Amino acid sequence: MSPQLPRRTRITALVGITALLASACGSPSGSTAAETRADEGHYPVTVDNCGDEVTIESEPTDVVVLKSAMVPFLTSVGVLDHVSAKAGAYPPGYFSEDVARQVEDIESLTDRTDASGHLLISREAVVERDPDLVLGHTDNLSRESLEEVGIPSLEASGLCSTGLPEPGFQQIYDEIEMYGQVFNREEEAEQAVTDLRERVETITERTKGAEQRTGAVLYPTVGGGTTYAYGNRSMPDPQLEAAGITNVFGDQDERVFEVTLERLLEEDPDVIVLLHSDGDPEDVEQALSDLPGASKLTAVRHQQVHTELFNFSEPAGPLAVDGLERLLEDVEVGS
Repeated sequence: MSPQLPRRTRITALVGITALLASACGSPSGSTAAETRADEGHYPVTVDNCGDEVTIESEPTDVVVLKSAMVPFLTSVGVLDHVSAKAGAYPPGYFSEDVARQVEDIESLTDRTDASGHLLISREAVVERDPDLVLGHTDNLSRESLEEVGIPSLEASGLCSTGLPEPGFQQIYDEIEMYGQVFNREEEAEQAVTDLRERVETITERTKGAEQRTGAVLYPTVGGGTTYAYGNRSMPDPQLEAAGITNVFGDQDERVFEVTLERLLEEDPDVIVLLHSDGDPEDVEQALSDLPGASKLTAVRHQQVHTELFNFSEPAGPLAVDGLERLLEDVEVGS
C-alpha cells in the first residue's frame, strides 16, 4: 500500500488536476453541489481566529459544522451549500423556513449533547470524513488536534478560550467579513454587515434617552442544578446595553459564571433573560421559578422574564441582532 500524501499536498495536486480538466473541457470544474467562485488570486487566505493564524488554501466546499451558531455566518455570505455534514442540535427556531429545510437536509454525524448543550462526538467521526474545513471546536476536537491531520478549523470568536475579542456588534461585523474572505464572498459579507449595522442603529436610536432598567442574562439548569450568569466578556452585555438595560453583572470580567439565588436577589434586576439550548421554553422558566425565593425577584413579579434560544444572545453572531429586536418587543409589551 502506498503512503497517503499529507492533506495540503493532496489539495494542491487536486487543484492542479481540476484546473487542467477545466481548461481542456472549457467548462467550470467542481464535483460537489457547492457553487464556487473563480479564484483569481484570492487564495491562499490567512485569517486570525482566537489569536491564531489560520490559512485556507482554496475555497472550502466540504465543510463540517459542529455548532448551530455557525449557520447564520454561512447564510450571511451565501455558502450554506458548502456544508456536507453537521453535528449537534440545530433547533429550527433559529432559522427561516427555507434555511431550516436546508439545515435538515445536511447529513448529521450525531445530535448527542450533554445537559449543558455541549456536543458529544468522537474525533474519529469528523477526521475520517477528511473535510477541507471544520467550523466549531469541542474538547476533543481542538484546532491543534485537527491541524495534526491537516484540517483547518475556525471557532466562533465569542467562544474563543484565548484571543477573545472585545464583545460587541463590531465583533459580529468582523467575523462576517472573515467568512467573506474564507469563502471568497467579500461583497456578500459587506452587504450583510451594512444590513446589520442599519438594524442596530435603528434600535439604539429607539432606546436613546429611555428610562434605564437593569437586567441579567441567565442559563438555568432544567431539572435543578447550577444557574449561570453572563458578565462583561459575553455578547449579552452589549446586547443589554443596546436595549437600554444595564447588566447587573456587568462588573464581572468573565464571559459566564455560576450565580447563586442570593446574589440574584441582591442585584434584583428589572428584566431577566433566560437562555436555553433546545426544548420547551416553559421548562426553562420553571427552572427559574423553582429556585427558592425566586418569586421575590422584581422581574418575576412584574412578568419581565424573556426566554430565548441560546444563539439569540450567545455567542456573538447575526442572531444576536434578532435577539435584541425580540427582547425589546417582549419586555416593552409587558412594561
